[in-house]
Amino acid sequence: MAERERRERNDRNDRRREREAGDDLIKKLVEVRRVTKVVKGGRTMRFSALVVVGNGKGEVGCGMGKSAEVPDAIEKATQDAKRRMVKIATEGTTIPHESLGIFGKGRVLMMPARAGTGVIAGGPVRNVLEAAGIKDIRTKAIGSNNKANNVKAAMVALTSLRTAEQIAAVRGVSVEDIKA
Repeated sequence: MAERERRERNDRNDRRREREAGDDLIKKLVEVRRVTKVVKGGRTMRFSALVVVGNGKGEVGCGMGKSAEVPDAIEKATQDAKRRMVKIATEGTTIPHESLGIFGKGRVLMMPARAGTGVIAGGPVRNVLEAAGIKDIRTKAIGSNNKANNVKAAMVALTSLRTAEQIAAVRGVSVEDIKA
């Protein structure tokens, strides 16, 4: 009973944080960790936060922040994520082609999906895709289940995407020549 109430309270807090954005950005808190540094006088407790920020229209960024207080760590992570926002290539509500993102031991495979499929992804990767505004996609996290590495691997996979128009412009040929 208490576990369910705690989960519901956390869900409400997450939704409240997203509404407070004000600058119409989608903010997703992926993880908060308590980290400890052992010094001469004992242990110093601090908090590390991982946040994903996106506009829901193809721009997304992730950031980390550390502080002695949880709200300060979240705010620092949010500011870091805003600074690191990048534009990603989309094709309607999905991605243009398959992509594999690798960061450390985290690997995320992303595959385009038909309209109506929805977001088939695990927790950290789902946060990245929802913030980016991708509606139809299939993903598979391979290897590590470290949230930070999976988020960063998802970012690598998304930034490596290119549309047929972008590739045609780089090669100096028409889109029909590429698709043929």
